[in-house]
Amino acid sequence: MKPRITLVTLGVDDLERSLAFYRDGLGLATPGIVGEEFEHGAVVFIDLQPGLKLALWPRASLAHDTGLPVSQRGASAFSLAHNVASRQEVDAVMADAEKAGAVITKPAGATFYGGYAGYFQDPDGHLWEVAWNPQFEIAD
Repeated sequence: MKPRITLVTLGVDDLERSLAFYRDGLGLATPGIVGEEFEHGAVVFIDLQPGLKLALWPRASLAHDTGLPVSQRGASAFSLAHNVASRQEVDAVMADAEKAGAVITKPAGATFYGGYAGYFQDPDGHLWEVAWNPQFEIAD
């Protein structure tokens, strides 16, 4: 298998609420909800970077598609990381997320690797890290 991830899907409880959080609160561009004409088809796609999209899909639809039961939320199972170019940008993104309704689980601060990072949870409990890592080069 070649290491090629093209879509990260987050199961959400309320698609409209999640759309508002990511589009209106965090400013991520999206055409909004598509696929509403199909049973279990309503989804939001957000372009993250070339070749990578974030999908917001109702948890019930994701469970239906996979054949698994709808499970409880589990925030510490994984996190998504958003790396930025400076400490100030970490603070700005964390402030935007909190204003949009995120729960700050760990305020931004110095890290063991010489960087600066914090964590927040979106309205469905998905965990995001916002980090500045001096070893990472961030391309715009």
